[in-house]
Amino acid sequence: MNEQPFDRELQEFFTYLRTERQLSGRTLEAYQRDLAKLQCMARERDIAAVPALATQDLRIMLAELHRSGIGAKSLQRWLSGLRSFFRFCIVRGWLKNNPADGLQSPKVSRTLPKTLDVDQANQFVEVEGNDFISLRDRALVELLYSSGLRLSELVGINLMDLDRTDGTVRVTGKGNKERSLPVGSEALKAIAAYLPERALHANDGEQALFISGRGKRISQRNVQERLRRLSIKQGMSQPVHPHMLRHSFASHMLESSSDLRLVQELLGHANISTTQVYTHLDFQHLANVYDSAHPRAQKRKDEE
Repeated sequence: MNEQPFDRELQEFFTYLRTERQLSGRTLEAYQRDLAKLQCMARERDIAAVPALATQDLRIMLAELHRSGIGAKSLQRWLSGLRSFFRFCIVRGWLKNNPADGLQSPKVSRTLPKTLDVDQANQFVEVEGNDFISLRDRALVELLYSSGLRLSELVGINLMDLDRTDGTVRVTGKGNKERSLPVGSEALKAIAAYLPERALHANDGEQALFISGRGKRISQRNVQERLRRLSIKQGMSQPVHPHMLRHSFASHMLESSSDLRLVQELLGHANISTTQVYTHLDFQHLANVYDSAHPRAQKRKDEE
């Protein structure tokens, strides 16, 4: 079988992404799919070596992909993958210049993320019931909204990651980067109510904070399904998914604090441009600390 163009270089690049960058399996697969397109189109043009790729070749490839119906966002990701690969080639001495520099894909029309307003968020997270499932679901959604977690971060939390005394939780985000986040008092209260039931249902040796009815770590799919059911139970006008609670957290924090850098750090965004999508909001007032900014971070006086 004929060898594909750049096979050796790409295999070393993928090894670098997997071992040094420690990218997730899904992200690595996206790189592999995008760079497979480059290989295919290079082979069609009898381009067998990385140094033989010219900017004009890539410009023609980009135009072909666009004509084939591939969307602007996918084309941006394709170009980003190419640039990363070529930067790797430069470091290894296989290239002198990045042939993808200067290329632009069609602009993506940015849509704002769907969020809940504060009243809707409060309505959703106030799950009633004293059985195991209800207590777990209440603690789970309170923590999602309290700390703006990604779904993968939520299900990855172990008991030892939660410090109820300090009111913090340690999570592992993208690229295996750890960060410590504040947890609001309402979430801490819900978790305190859930933990005794968790102890009764957890399998021996299970370290996960959130477990399924079978006593093992809850899966991402299970959480998504629970939120879908809660959307109906809580009388929401639209289905609520985990990322919507993360978006709502970011929006509400910005409304209260106007501190984009703070929200970037809490969300674990590598680039502040990712966080800037939330700046369409009208800021209400300044706040200096998490407890005064988050709508559920302090106990409501009328409940004390």
